[in-house]
Amino acid sequence: MLRDAALRNGAGSSDVFLWRAREVTRLEGFSDAVFGFALTLLAVSLEVPRTFTELMGVLRGFVPFGICLALFVQIWWQHFLFFRRFGMQDALTTALNALLLFVVLAYLYPLKFLFTILAWALLGIAPATPGWNIEASQVSGLMYLYGAGFVAVAWIFALLYAHALRRRRQLDLSPVEVLETRSEVVGHLLLGSVGIVSILLQASGAGSFWAGNAYWLVGPVVGIHKTLAARRRKALEA
Repeated sequence: MLRDAALRNGAGSSDVFLWRAREVTRLEGFSDAVFGFALTLLAVSLEVPRTFTELMGVLRGFVPFGICLALFVQIWWQHFLFFRRFGMQDALTTALNALLLFVVLAYLYPLKFLFTILAWALLGIAPATPGWNIEASQVSGLMYLYGAGFVAVAWIFALLYAHALRRRRQLDLSPVEVLETRSEVVGHLLLGSVGIVSILLQASGAGSFWAGNAYWLVGPVVGIHKTLAARRRKALEA
């Protein structure tokens, strides 16, 4: 049985899954290389300063870089957990993984541009290099780009977990693992729905301010979903 061969996870007591991947697969290795390449592209503009003025300019660039890094690490962590939990390498998993990596790379520059502009507008931190600019009429397009990337990443993870759920017999998932897998599908669908709300607000004419603030819903939506999922898990375990 696959469960007999599965490794205990190291993700903490809150993760009920047994890890079915013993080694880093070629699929994971390739994905890690792409994530590393994406982070390199994020940092490539941070050149070694030669004067104090240039040093301060580089330090200003670390604010949007740090935000982008945090978001990419979160995506990488979700990717890591999925492949440790299920260890799947079939054709559909490979295709969905390739789509996720494509979105990550396509998402890279819009993400960096957005947070550079926000750091400039909200914190008064000017970009490290001159020439950054966006017209008021173009802000809506930037919000659409960010929303589309946000939804795509969340819903690709939902599709990955849905695929694992369909293969629950082959993976020999326990009842608790089936419940948690289904919860991951719903959770990522809800997460992507926040991006849909933002896009709809932008399209309705509510403005970029409300479209951007829609992402504050992520905390309550994820928190409520995780609380309800934990209660269902405890009920099943009991």
